[in-house]
Amino acid sequence: MREAESRTEERDDGGQPLLTEIARARTKVAEVYQERCTKAVQRYLDAAKAAAEPLREESVRSASPLDVWRDASAYWLDFTQRSVLYWDTLRQRGNNWVEHEKAGKPPLLDFAWDMVADARTFERPVNYALVRIVPPDGIKTDPERRPFVIIDPRAGHGPGIGGFKQDSQVGVALKAGHPVYFVIFFPDPMPGQTLADVSRAEAEFLRIVGERHPKTRKPVLFGNCQGGWASMLVGAVEPDLVGPIVINGAPMSYWAGNDGENPMRYAGGILGGLWPALLASDLGAGKFDGANLVENFEYLNPANTYFDKYYTLFSKIDTEPERFLEFERWWGGFFLMNRQEIKWIVENLFVGNNLAAGDAEWSEGRAFDLRSIKSPIILFASLGDNITPPQQAFNWVADLYPTTEALKANGQVIVGLMHESVGHLGIFVSGSVAKREYTHIVDLIEYIEHQPPGLYRMQVEEHQADGKVRYDVTLTEMRVEDLQVLQKYSRKDEMPFEAVEKTSEALASAYETFVHPFVAPMVTPAAAGLVRAFNPQRVQRWAVSDLNPFLWPLKGMADMAKANRAPRNDDGPMVAMERWAAAMTSASWDLYRDLRDAAVENTFFRTYGPAGIGLAAQGGEAVAEEPADVRNALLVKEALSHIEEGDRTKALVRAALLLMKAGTGRRRLSAMKRTRELVGQDIGLLDMPIEAAREIIREQSYIVDFEPVKALMALPKLLRTPEERRRLLDLLDHVEGRIEANEKQVTLLGEIRRLLAEEETGDKTGGKAKAEPITVTLVERQADGRPVAAAKSAKHGATRRSGDTRRTRASS
Repeated sequence: MREAESRTEERDDGGQPLLTEIARARTKVAEVYQERCTKAVQRYLDAAKAAAEPLREESVRSASPLDVWRDASAYWLDFTQRSVLYWDTLRQRGNNWVEHEKAGKPPLLDFAWDMVADARTFERPVNYALVRIVPPDGIKTDPERRPFVIIDPRAGHGPGIGGFKQDSQVGVALKAGHPVYFVIFFPDPMPGQTLADVSRAEAEFLRIVGERHPKTRKPVLFGNCQGGWASMLVGAVEPDLVGPIVINGAPMSYWAGNDGENPMRYAGGILGGLWPALLASDLGAGKFDGANLVENFEYLNPANTYFDKYYTLFSKIDTEPERFLEFERWWGGFFLMNRQEIKWIVENLFVGNNLAAGDAEWSEGRAFDLRSIKSPIILFASLGDNITPPQQAFNWVADLYPTTEALKANGQVIVGLMHESVGHLGIFVSGSVAKREYTHIVDLIEYIEHQPPGLYRMQVEEHQADGKVRYDVTLTEMRVEDLQVLQKYSRKDEMPFEAVEKTSEALASAYETFVHPFVAPMVTPAAAGLVRAFNPQRVQRWAVSDLNPFLWPLKGMADMAKANRAPRNDDGPMVAMERWAAAMTSASWDLYRDLRDAAVENTFFRTYGPAGIGLAAQGGEAVAEEPADVRNALLVKEALSHIEEGDRTKALVRAALLLMKAGTGRRRLSAMKRTRELVGQDIGLLDMPIEAAREIIREQSYIVDFEPVKALMALPKLLRTPEERRRLLDLLDHVEGRIEANEKQVTLLGEIRRLLAEEETGDKTGGKAKAEPITVTLVERQADGRPVAAAKSAKHGATRRSGDTRRTRASS
């Protein structure tokens, strides 16, 4: 893959270069497979060595026969009691599942709520509803503060994960005083509902929330996992209804990933694309069982699925059951989708990757265009597991905006946040994440809307002073081109996925023509319900519950075990043997997973790699679209035509942006707060509608980015009276010394003072000469950050993808 980078040229030799490229790719695939298998075995051997270390300890090896007998007696009593309590906990899990099913699978929110709007009654009904979260005792919300709307994932499970605990997205927003609304959904879809209908309903929810809070800014939209891309769809369909969008662990670029790290991206190709989802829907009488999606998640980590989580429960049976049962209530709630919904998801996202390409249609001839979103976007991803790898969370940005200048020209603000250790689900359910990351995301939202367009990295920094922990947030400006560091092969390993898409289309067409007409009429809703009841995901719950008469004595035995509990010590030979056996079992599952994933990956690239290279070669022969000069973009061109026009507010914003440009590219939330306290009211942005404020910031950012020297020299012309110039000078005096500034910013402050003073005294003869040092400084800063020079170069222009431009990109 890495070797297959040279483009196939015009062929006079019967396609020999193409065959050579395919041969090189096959060789690389074989090398990667061998390397992965070797590493998998080595990891297993290392795990086995580490597991055996406690058995070599002196206290274990030197134990006398009498000590071993005593230890074994205490251990087996504890083991028996733990076994009874373990199975009783699984019984409770089964009972909870049965009760939840009987209750209609209500949302598992840890907060009371009131129904606001039921989309089942809409003109185009869907199984969604909007609820208002009732603040707990002791917490007050202000109806005039900006509301938060949270959309949970409908990816097999039910709603509630965003408010699963008091320390959660819901809890953080409530504690900050914001009204909170939650988008829930019901187990069964409405007949004929589509994803487009769902997006329209969610847009209507936002309209309702806006009407309930007319004095506030537009609602903040939180989207978790599948709810993340659903939030983006709403923002694309109705951009005027949405405030800042926060998407957490949301896959947006489905082909992205790295070999050896992200096995789920190969599932579509190995299964043949769309047709298995169609078959599963037909066998479900037109409904797709969410338990199938849950099985996909569990497939990724069989060690945890089949052993680790159960052993953790068994080994910590005195403390773990409450957490285990709480999470399993959500994990075991399986919801359904319509055939049309799962077809759209698999066809456009999992297999087609059409959302970032702008090819995902929501109605005939109308596609979701994520460039239509004008609100700031915060992306929160994690490195803890491979359910939603960072590449899938972030690469859509590079798909939409080939360069930083293209992103800025569209007026977009995107902030990326990466958690180094938490897993995918931990983003939503971890109390520590809620207290740290979400608390500061909520805090940052009030400031992020006043940031100039660009891509930023958000970091939560921890500082300790006087025995207390204090947090601060930094925003560091980045370039879209920096996202390439997430990829090993510059995305050339995505070429085979285009062959998967073609294969999927052909197989799905054949299925719809030859199989669907015969299978669908044969399956009745009753038969489909029976099949779903015997899905292994459900059987493992209801079979170990009070529905099973053989388990009726278990509760009494568990009560007896609790009353006579004799927990073991955490040392001794028997405990060491148990932990060794557990570690070896987990390591064996990991070895199986690693070898399985390596084989799947190897099969995928051997199957689709040659066809992908062939498709890329065909795309390479096409005439590539000429990149556009971003300076000619409508918004940029319009802004540059007003360099010497404006008022006091625009002058203040321009001065602030010039100072930011001369800075390090890092902005601290604490500094933003201090600046707002010092001069926020003087600038005037806080008193105007956010749309008008953002328009001023966007216009002035274009001027400062593309013509910084002219922007500086024209600054006095925006201040028409001596009084306005004096007010700006007083403002600069008020700020200087109270906010950290580097040497370039101090120099620039002095230059702005001289320019304004010269304009006021009428001395304009030395202005250019005196401005020359700062002119050089600005140009040097541009060379570091490359905005102006890059903007003038066609190679940094924005390429709009049309037709088969995905193939052109992949092959260039």
